[in-house]
Amino acid sequence: MPHVLASRMAHITLAIQKAPSIPIPAAIPSIAKRLQLPYDSNSPQGLIDANTADPWQDSAKYALAWVYFSIGLLIITTSLRLYHLWTDKLRTALFRDDAEASKTSSPDVNYEMNTLPQNDTTPDGLFSRQKSTAPGTRKYESSVSSIRPFNQSLALVRWLTYRSIPALRWRKQYFHFPAVGSFVLIISSLTLVTLYAFIPNPLYWSSMAFGSPPIAIRSGMLAVSMIPWIIALSMKANLISIMTGIGHERLNVLHRWAGYICLFLSLVHTVPFYLQQVWDRDGAAVFQAYFDNTGTVIYGSGIACLVPLTWLCVASLPFFRSKMYELFVLLHGPISVLFLGLLFWHCNRYLTSWNHLFATLAIWISSYLLRFIFYLNWTNPRRFSWLIGDEAALTLLPENAVKITIPTQMRWRAGQYVYLRMPGISIFENHPFTIASLCSDDFPSTYGPEYKDMILVFRTFSGFTARARETALAKGPSHTYRAFLDGPYGGMHRRLDAFDTVVLIAGGSGITAIISHLLELVKRMRDSKAVTQNVHVYWAIKRPEAIDWYREELRICREFAPPGAVHCQFFITAAKRVVPGSETTAGGARPISGMFHDRINDYAQGVASKRTSAYIREEADGDAEREKELRSENEDALGHLPFDSLDTKPPPNLPAPPASADSQDQIMPAPPNQWPLRPPAAHTRTHTRLKPSLAVSIPTGGSSGFDFGFPSTPTVFQKSLMRFAFGVGASRGPRGWATTYGRPELAYMLKELAPSFGRRTCVFVCGPPGMREDVARTVAGLQTEVLRGRKGGEGGREEVFLHTENFAI
Repeated sequence: MPHVLASRMAHITLAIQKAPSIPIPAAIPSIAKRLQLPYDSNSPQGLIDANTADPWQDSAKYALAWVYFSIGLLIITTSLRLYHLWTDKLRTALFRDDAEASKTSSPDVNYEMNTLPQNDTTPDGLFSRQKSTAPGTRKYESSVSSIRPFNQSLALVRWLTYRSIPALRWRKQYFHFPAVGSFVLIISSLTLVTLYAFIPNPLYWSSMAFGSPPIAIRSGMLAVSMIPWIIALSMKANLISIMTGIGHERLNVLHRWAGYICLFLSLVHTVPFYLQQVWDRDGAAVFQAYFDNTGTVIYGSGIACLVPLTWLCVASLPFFRSKMYELFVLLHGPISVLFLGLLFWHCNRYLTSWNHLFATLAIWISSYLLRFIFYLNWTNPRRFSWLIGDEAALTLLPENAVKITIPTQMRWRAGQYVYLRMPGISIFENHPFTIASLCSDDFPSTYGPEYKDMILVFRTFSGFTARARETALAKGPSHTYRAFLDGPYGGMHRRLDAFDTVVLIAGGSGITAIISHLLELVKRMRDSKAVTQNVHVYWAIKRPEAIDWYREELRICREFAPPGAVHCQFFITAAKRVVPGSETTAGGARPISGMFHDRINDYAQGVASKRTSAYIREEADGDAEREKELRSENEDALGHLPFDSLDTKPPPNLPAPPASADSQDQIMPAPPNQWPLRPPAAHTRTHTRLKPSLAVSIPTGGSSGFDFGFPSTPTVFQKSLMRFAFGVGASRGPRGWATTYGRPELAYMLKELAPSFGRRTCVFVCGPPGMREDVARTVAGLQTEVLRGRKGGEGGREEVFLHTENFAI
């Protein structure tokens, strides 16, 4: 039968060429397949060319172009990550060996006298001088990590890729481009698929009757081969992030642009099928005959796939995504599933198309399973948070900020973030927040040794953050919530303690991504486990009240860092302070949704209470006194937040505190004793239980006596006078802690600081786009010092590394 069909098809095609006036639909009522047509010696020359020049059965090879390209990039990136991971660990290990060896040796008397701290109140016992090594004796740089040609090649790549492309402005709209590194990768990918689709000949056959246009087959196979990689780049828990150390939030830009390229290839795949019927003689008749008989599946399913793909790409454009973000998040996943299902229908097992689709399905399912098992805090039956989440408490901070404290059994690294869902505030919203606390035994939780206090700090704008503040004001400090966590994700793939010099730059709430790194770095420097010799911190804030977000953490860093190792400079950019109490106002009530959220939260709290009661009975084992004691401790642990965590305005329905003489100096005054308060919650008490080596009394409030390097509230005239008369470093406190009123000139400051950089320097920035772009351009320019082999520290300048964090996370 196939031979009969082939012979008939050949004669029909010959008749089409010789006699165009023959009624085509009546002549070919049984065309079954146009993708691959059998031929013999009597077939037309065009049909023979279609089966010999670029045969359809060999078209699966075009999909391998993208597969090999992606695998090559993955291998290169993974190898570079493993190299940095190995060399960073090697440098820190060699440094620890040097530090251990120096403990048993007696340094020269002159060196010991020169290294005595001057005007420093830090106890000498915390940082004994015997732990330091004399200049010229540091040997922690291995030959493997100091390959000059490799360092210079890497510096050349960074000189190009660290730069940013200026945004385009059209009226009031700004069009931002990805960084040069991502842009080069995107252009390379687009060039590859475009050349591979258009350069091979032929692009079309001489007639539609000889088969599908070759350019359509090539572009279609390329588009299908991109689907697994697009899905892998979009998943929160994916193999690419595990191998490369690059978080999915950074891979998201490649995910979006890969989708745009896939849409481009899909259009190239679609247009020839409709275009050739116009060019070809009697092509419309052949097309109509084919479509009426068996082309409904091919053409109809193709359009069905193109519609959801177009919506996914257009809706992900920044302009539309910002206008309808919640709708985009809600529909993006379901439409993606619909698109994949329609692709199975459209591809119909042709060539190797289903292999790529099954790979997509496997990546999708495995990523969700990985996330479900290892990343969600409520899916592990061995944890107390199983199915009900962890307990959370909300604290109001100055400058419209909110702090969420979550005692949890989850573990994380410095700089990572989690997705937070709180049914008591919003059931369907799931937003990312950077973890500000350090997961370390030096900061234990009062919930027990298995718990660590996860702290999330964010400023309130609109949406979830605004509702969190409104709910905290409406419910008061005695209310607790259930928190469902997804993470941790992201983080830095390099080790800060392997760099000689570390520069940390933050703008506003961007300090959240930096403070945990600073704490960990100071801890490792204290323990002589860090190569780092100097740390410079620059924080730009609108008003000095924002320092109270991390007053305790900054105090710890200043008290326990090695003498002269940490230098902090704060930049106050606003001209006026906020009037006390003007920020703490509850928004409009949401009675219906609030009642629904309360029911959900109370249900989870009830389950947690019953589970706790069962655990108490099991722990007491029939001992009534022991059970009573445990229940008393549990009631104390589940108390409310202290009122001194609020702003200056008292909670609703309570009398205002009496005015005091120094009330203006106190940012968060404590409530009077006559307020009916229960004991403060165990996980939100103001003291911090540290190890003896880190124990320190941390005062709270604006009058803590902690001198950050600036005087108490200056007037506007004083600010202007200091800004224009003195410039940078106008008010400097002890140990290099200073405050400047005005915006930081980061490019100038980094260039001035560059001569003091060590052999390896890391610049870490988290702030608004303008700040990140300025720092990136400056660090790109500093790569010339590595290329020229300029001296730095005790050896040649080997690396100036840049790490940026998104301000929104």
